[in-house]
Amino acid sequence: MAFRRSTTRGFARTSKLLNEQIRRAGESRGFAVSRLLTHWEEIAGPDIAAMARPVNVGYGRGSFGATLTVLTTGANAPMLEMQKERLRERVNAVYGFNAISKVRITQTAPTGFSDGRVEFKYAPKVQAPRQPDPQDTAAASQAAAGVENDDLRAALERLGQNVLTKQKTQRKGFK
Repeated sequence: MAFRRSTTRGFARTSKLLNEQIRRAGESRGFAVSRLLTHWEEIAGPDIAAMARPVNVGYGRGSFGATLTVLTTGANAPMLEMQKERLRERVNAVYGFNAISKVRITQTAPTGFSDGRVEFKYAPKVQAPRQPDPQDTAAASQAAAGVENDDLRAALERLGQNVLTKQKTQRKGFK
C-alpha cells in the first residue's frame, strides 16, 4: 500500500470546515438542502430575491409535502403572492422532486423584528475593477523601485496602490 502525500499542507477549504455547522443550522429550520439558503438569488430569481428570503421549511404531520415560509415586507407581499407558484416550482427544481407543496408568506416591517432588520438586498455581483489613480501608481512604483525581484516589486506596487486608495476613501468619509 502506497502512502499518499497531502496536497493541502494542513490547510482545508473554508466550505469544508463550515459545512457541518451550516447543515446543522439549516436543518434546525427545516432546510434539508442548504443550497436553498446559500443560493437563494439564483433559485428564486433576482426579482423575488430582492423582496423576500426563506425563513423556514415546515413538515406537517401526516401531510405530503412541506411548507416553505418566506419573509417579506408588507408592501411586497401582494406582488410575492402572485408569484408563489413560480417560486414553488423553482424551489422544487432544487430538491429534485415535489418537496414543497405550499409557500407561506410572512410580513414584517423593514425594521423591528430581528429577522426584519437585515435588508433584503443581496451583495451586488463583482464589478470590473476601477482604474487606479496615476499619481498613486507613480508613488507606489517609486516606493518599490529599489526591489530587484520583479514579482516582489509588482506585489509591493499593488499593495502601495491599495493603501493609497484606501487612505483617500477614508478621508472622504467612506468606509
